[in-house]
Amino acid sequence: MPLPPPSAPRTLTHTRRIRFAGYRRTDGLWDLEAHLQDVKPQDYLLSSGTRPAGMPVHDMWIRLTVDRRYNVLAACASTDAMPYEGICDVITADYAKVVGLNLMHGFRKALKERFSGVRGCSHLTELLAHFPTVALQTFAGEVRDNEDRGHKPFQLDRCHALDTHGEGVRRYYPKWHKAARTGTE
Repeated sequence: MPLPPPSAPRTLTHTRRIRFAGYRRTDGLWDLEAHLQDVKPQDYLLSSGTRPAGMPVHDMWIRLTVDRRYNVLAACASTDAMPYEGICDVITADYAKVVGLNLMHGFRKALKERFSGVRGCSHLTELLAHFPTVALQTFAGEVRDNEDRGHKPFQLDRCHALDTHGEGVRRYYPKWHKAARTGTE
């Protein structure tokens, strides 16, 4: 079981599903896609009207086409369900503004500059913030993760399990292992 049982009885009131997928294209590029869906198990009263139980409140998609260097070559977004029809969905075309960005160099900062507050949709922007790690996972199978390519593997020092001073790196990436921290570092 992933979590311990809850400490009190409870009732489901909301489900958010987020799915990311990465695809290798036949032209040598990659498509990264995200889908977000919010659903209530009961009728949901909104300012714009009542959303029947089980009908999505949000149903949103984003696709980025990237090259092997993580450059965004194309972007599109779609909003199929939203609380404010004809208002929420008019912003989707603006998400083409990520074309030309690089997922590994300043991408999240650029998202804030382009889409924070009323300049974007909080849900679409939130999804986009995950695309750098989605790209890393998508490309992960292309090269063995500890293959010696002359530079430190990208994943080292980005997580406690892969601290270059720790046991994981000592065991699986010995070339990049460093002596234990002394406590003054």
